[in-house]
Amino acid sequence: MEISAALVKELRVETNVGMMECKKALVEAGGDKEKAVKILRERGLAIAGKKASRVAKEGNIAAEIFNDGKTGVMIEVNCETDFVTRNDSFKDLVVQLLAIAKGITGSLAETAKDLVIAKIASIGENIIVRRNVRYDAQGEGLIANYIHLGGKVGVLIEVGCGTAATTAADAFRELVKDLTLHIAASAPKGLSRDDIPADVIEAEKDIFRVQLLNDGKPEAMVDKILPGKMTKWFSESCLLEQGFVKDPDTSVDKLLEAKAKELGDTLTIRRFVRFGLGE
Repeated sequence: MEISAALVKELRVETNVGMMECKKALVEAGGDKEKAVKILRERGLAIAGKKASRVAKEGNIAAEIFNDGKTGVMIEVNCETDFVTRNDSFKDLVVQLLAIAKGITGSLAETAKDLVIAKIASIGENIIVRRNVRYDAQGEGLIANYIHLGGKVGVLIEVGCGTAATTAADAFRELVKDLTLHIAASAPKGLSRDDIPADVIEAEKDIFRVQLLNDGKPEAMVDKILPGKMTKWFSESCLLEQGFVKDPDTSVDKLLEAKAKELGDTLTIRRFVRFGLGE
């Protein structure tokens, strides 16, 4: 089938693999870009994980915590060019949208549709409210956020504890802040292994299996090597198993245990979300 140059270029940008290899993968995948990324990864050519699935888009991620740390919202607003991202009119729109997000529990895109349409007409460039999320505290604890790289990465987290006294403690607040920084830098796919969909896990197993077979490993040896590969993948993908960014020899779950002991309380990461612009 005929593969357009635009599609080849798009895959090239997302994977950082050469144009010819991208075209071959797209031909083999029948023009399906997602399948082509998998083919490239199986060949050991595509950059892994978050970079391989990234889509380049401009815009801004913004967040706000209110209600004494009991509520937080985060939004992503996309536009076509970095020039518009820096435009004061676009920045004002993001501020307006964030204010609207604080007062709703549903879709910001639907609620603010007329406002966005008016801004598109004013700026002359397409604008999309891509996603929004709201956390309301599920008990004692704290909701916090972190915005990195001027709005390119955003994190929203809820960390729970047993008492209000812990919530007010400087050590607890510092821990929560450190966790947002860690998530921004390490981009975990889920809190624990239970949070990662079975089909995602099976897809990774398939990719590792093909890579090992391509390296000439016999089938019997592949079955022995695969569990170790998956253990390493889980340690890189699950927040609780990741090495803490400020102390890689200590996993996040061990960090929580140590801080809980220090504070004399039980600490849990209830939930988190990480937005990467365009991902």
